Amino acid sequence: MAPFFRAHREPFKTLLIICDSLVITLVKKPIWVIKYALPFMRPRRDWSLQRTLITKHYRHLSWLAMKYGVPIVSPDHTALVAGQKGSWIDPVPNELILGRLKDMAAASGVEPVRLPGYWLDRDGSDVPLGAPPRPGEKVVFHLHGGAYVFLSANTQDPTTEIGRGLMERCESIGRVFSIEYRLAATPDNELAYPFPSQLLDALTAYYYLVHTVGFAPADIIVDGDSAGANLALALTRYLIETASDAVPAPPGRLLLLSPWCDAGPIRATPSSSWAQFAHIDCGPGAQLQEAAKMFCGPLGLAEAEVNPYISPASTHTSMSVSFKGFPRTFILCGGMEGLRDQIRVLRDRMVRDIGEENVVYCEPPGAIHDFLWVPWVEPERTNAWHEIANWLSR
Repeated sequence: MAPFFRAHREPFKTLLIICDSLVITLVKKPIWVIKYALPFMRPRRDWSLQRTLITKHYRHLSWLAMKYGVPIVSPDHTALVAGQKGSWIDPVPNELILGRLKDMAAASGVEPVRLPGYWLDRDGSDVPLGAPPRPGEKVVFHLHGGAYVFLSANTQDPTTEIGRGLMERCESIGRVFSIEYRLAATPDNELAYPFPSQLLDALTAYYYLVHTVGFAPADIIVDGDSAGANLALALTRYLIETASDAVPAPPGRLLLLSPWCDAGPIRATPSSSWAQFAHIDCGPGAQLQEAAKMFCGPLGLAEAEVNPYISPASTHTSMSVSFKGFPRTFILCGGMEGLRDQIRVLRDRMVRDIGEENVVYCEPPGAIHDFLWVPWVEPERTNAWHEIANWLSR
């Protein structure tokens, strides 16, 4: 990225964040209060004034993070967070890195590394670290979002609420495991670990769950939000395409929450979801294109248009993608999120290849991007959790 005046460098970074914060507090917020006091001026008439203002504020915070670099640096893959249930996970064996993944890793100059992994237990439970599964136990393998450039797998990250919610709603889920995959950019928006670093890291974690902890692939639910859902799709694709005695089988289920499934160039035509919801969606905006450039790294952004591991919902004329062999999948999409068009493409392709009976699609019309862990998006959030609970019980 190239922020204005290299704003990610001090002292510009702090100064400009302070100036932007003053503008939002002293100028924009009063204007919003006046403008949105009238229900017909809100993004939806059924949104409360409070929900509208919180959404606008959250959108501004996301914009600050993408423009100037992450203001609050989360833990990363270089260290375990003290006081949390975590351990170092050894890198996946090189003999499991095959085919296209091996070629992409060589092109980007990346290889598997040792990573922190974190466990969440049910309330009132304290399962020994990495203990073998109990009879009938299922595990959630959670991959966090953040456009591949921020957020974390540690148990204090806001997206871990997704794993907690899954345990509350499904008795057979005993634990949640998350891997601290490498981010594509530093907190100062400098290139760090491009794709397929993250796919190697997800494979490291999946191999650990199967071969070290002992979970059967059928008992693993892979869930991801936003970029994490992109990674969940890539991992599953790799496990299917390289099926062998050495490579573990794909997971039993996929839970995709606002999946970022086309990282190619944004084409915001007037009728597109990008254009329709650019003024309100809290999630990816124009800055997402810059994150995609970091993510693609040496492969180049053009690769995102034709590579099913990066953009399984790309509509590029030369894209050929199949979802045959994918497990039962739940796709959650906000009806007012910028990614809506590409998520619908993903839905249609999965239904085409694995059947409507194996794909559950939920799109609350008033919801924004990645809303399942956002407490003010109600009643859409509660209703979506109800749909997910029904899916888990089948």
